[in-house]
Amino acid sequence: MTGNLDIVIAGGGRVGFQTAKILVDLGHSVTIIEQDDGVVSDIADEWMATLIQGDATDPDVIEQADIRGADVIAALTGETGMNLAVCLAAKELSPEIRTVARIDRAVGESYTRFVDAVLFPERAGARVAVDEILGSDVQTLAGVTGSLDIMHVRVAEGAPAAGKQLSDVRFPAGVLIISDGDGDRIARPDTTLTPGSRYLVALEPDVADEVMKLIRG
Repeated sequence: MTGNLDIVIAGGGRVGFQTAKILVDLGHSVTIIEQDDGVVSDIADEWMATLIQGDATDPDVIEQADIRGADVIAALTGETGMNLAVCLAAKELSPEIRTVARIDRAVGESYTRFVDAVLFPERAGARVAVDEILGSDVQTLAGVTGSLDIMHVRVAEGAPAAGKQLSDVRFPAGVLIISDGDGDRIARPDTTLTPGSRYLVALEPDVADEVMKLIRG
């Protein structure tokens, strides 16, 4: 997917709301669906985008979020079953939509029969906690990079940088392409950004939009 996306997030709790704020900061359009009165009230105090109160497993509710016009639905409540149900309901209404479900266990490969992607945020949090508890000299990136973003980015067909060597791409200051397309070598000036391949990229947040336009189009 390229460009700015229309994204529906089911679940406005800790994970859902933080995800929504980051997506909005990146320039995407986000709608949050949340059922709990208290959570809705908390979000409304600081959320300026679209907020719908209701059960996201109800087709009438997700239709209010213009699900047929959305690119992605991310079900991020704390209940795996509900998240899967939300994604299945959305897929029924909009077969081309990308579905992402939060799960409550580390092993979630079986869920990908029903959704496009799964995430287990507690696993990343646990890794950071272990690093801090042990005072490790080797730490999980999520715990040490501060505001620096580390991304695994797929080069899009037709993007300005697609098919070019790094030395020929005018990236802004504040970005570093770390790995080659196979992920087994450090990127070099003659590394080619092959369409369809993924590269590990470190960048400062204020250049994210420019870098994504070059790599994703």
